[in-house]
Amino acid sequence: MSSPDTNLDEVPEGSEPVADPARDAIVAALADCLGDGLVASEVLAGTDVWVRVMAGSWLAAATVLRDICGMAYFNFLSAIDWMPSPFGRDMDAQVDLVGADDPQVDPEPLAWGITGGSTRFQMIARVHDPVGHIGVTVKADLDTDNPRVDSWIPVYPGADWHEREAWEMFGITIKGHPNLVNLYLPSQFEGNPLRKDYPLLARRVKPWPGIVDVEAMPGDGDEPDDGGGS
Repeated sequence: MSSPDTNLDEVPEGSEPVADPARDAIVAALADCLGDGLVASEVLAGTDVWVRVMAGSWLAAATVLRDICGMAYFNFLSAIDWMPSPFGRDMDAQVDLVGADDPQVDPEPLAWGITGGSTRFQMIARVHDPVGHIGVTVKADLDTDNPRVDSWIPVYPGADWHEREAWEMFGITIKGHPNLVNLYLPSQFEGNPLRKDYPLLARRVKPWPGIVDVEAMPGDGDEPDDGGGS
């Protein structure tokens, strides 16, 4: 199964695709167990493998990867908002805009990475086989208006706080999570700061730390020593 991002024109004429039996077997196992739940896949021989699954197959994909493919190590889980910022650079700190005189342009249409996509939000997770030294990146398209997905905690308990972060920062409902409470924000905070349409108004009033008020390094701005005394 090829990804929409696969460019067959880049394969040299007359060359054979490089085989990667171990990674191909992972894709085959997911295809056998998930059926139509496996939407797309891409294998870069000797390097990596990516798969995209239906939201309804998200938890089943985790089970297959752990129990059949040997992916015993959970690395991370998060989400992606593929919508281009509707603010352009308007939310950048003003100090960052010095010299940026280009006029604002309309946001570009959605564009997805490896294995493609069909909705604004995607879940993304990374798991590894620590014995075979193979990792898999898993993605799932979520409903744009009501993003929701099953928790991975029954398969990978380490997903707990990662899912809390996705819920808090992206507004994604994690079905079956036992304790969806904030990690970073006050309990009464409204909005989801990692969504592209969330206005980061603080950037309009002050730059990010480290942009200004940086102390000079020793010697910066010093007059050269001419060897004379005062």
